[in-house]
Amino acid sequence: MKRGRLDALINAWSDPIALRALVRASQFPLVDGTSVTFVFMGGADGVRLRHWVYGLETQTDLIRAENTDLWHLTLEFPPASRVEYKLEVIRYGHGEWIEDPLNPRRAQDPFGANSVLTTTGYEEPGWIHHDPTARPGRIVPMSVDSAAFGSPRTVQIYEPARFRRGKPLSLVVVHDGSDYLRFTGMKTVLDNLIHRQEVEGSLFAFVDSPDRLREYADAEEHARFLTEELWPNLAARYDLIDQPHGRCLMGASFGGVASFSAAARYPGFWGKLLVQSGSFAFTDIGSRNRRGPLFDRVVAFVNRYREQPGAVSQRVYMSCGVYESLIYENRSLAPLLASTGMQVRLSEARDGHNWHNWRDRLREGLSWLFPGPLLFVYE
Repeated sequence: MKRGRLDALINAWSDPIALRALVRASQFPLVDGTSVTFVFMGGADGVRLRHWVYGLETQTDLIRAENTDLWHLTLEFPPASRVEYKLEVIRYGHGEWIEDPLNPRRAQDPFGANSVLTTTGYEEPGWIHHDPTARPGRIVPMSVDSAAFGSPRTVQIYEPARFRRGKPLSLVVVHDGSDYLRFTGMKTVLDNLIHRQEVEGSLFAFVDSPDRLREYADAEEHARFLTEELWPNLAARYDLIDQPHGRCLMGASFGGVASFSAAARYPGFWGKLLVQSGSFAFTDIGSRNRRGPLFDRVVAFVNRYREQPGAVSQRVYMSCGVYESLIYENRSLAPLLASTGMQVRLSEARDGHNWHNWRDRLREGLSWLFPGPLLFVYE
């Protein structure tokens, strides 16, 4: 543990010049193997660590070092962990959640930004960054009239760099598409993985929903839009592989439920699924669920499927963080899916329910479902 570094900060408190030098020379939180020390410096009535690690207390008080305004907390995290967190600073009875001022590492999501802790063994993938040698694909907007929804839907189409008419492409439909593009940098990821020939050049359709908690929770009209409206529109514009193995649905959280439930409503049509941290809530007894009424339709769907499981697709890639509560549901569902004859792969990571966790699994998931020439093997 970096107790020596922490003691040095405390001892230097009365010497502003020495303290600033120590802060500049340190990386916060202080990480030494599995020991992690969070540090906050400033006047406050209290400071708390706020995080989204299922299994740990959601709030833990930092300790104030005597005769200083330096606050600290040491916890143990396993190797290769990645954790998003905030600090709650309490002044005059009011708590304000802030990003860690001493930690420049941030992760964006639809609600703002979080500070990021990584322990020894975690490595940020190199393929998430812009590669100037990779030929870029392009994003093309498209509007699809929808009788299922009663209004047009806008879709963003990713055309791979070597896209050519006359060569049939696989299709991947991505739920919460704008968020995948913004928070996982998915266009850059696709450019890089296709350029490296690790993933085949495919067409990606990024879709969004104005009412995702309803439409993604096993809504019949959503499945109908994807299968009877979006697919025919894309097939009319592009040369697509008109076979199940060339069609894929993917999504995270409720988007994972939307992918699986749409495939279940049209079994055999969508031959591949990529499901990240699927919100597969269910009950083993009774109908009441611990996650609240927003999950009622999801629970009803998953309960029905568990009672009468069947093969809805050919291949299913699943990923989930071990620091999110959904790991229980995903671990439970994976062997059930495999028992139906579907090929299933579940990947776990020491991370939580967040976009960077889902980003970090894209290479493994896409290359398993759609291997490029570099990784293709006969099975």
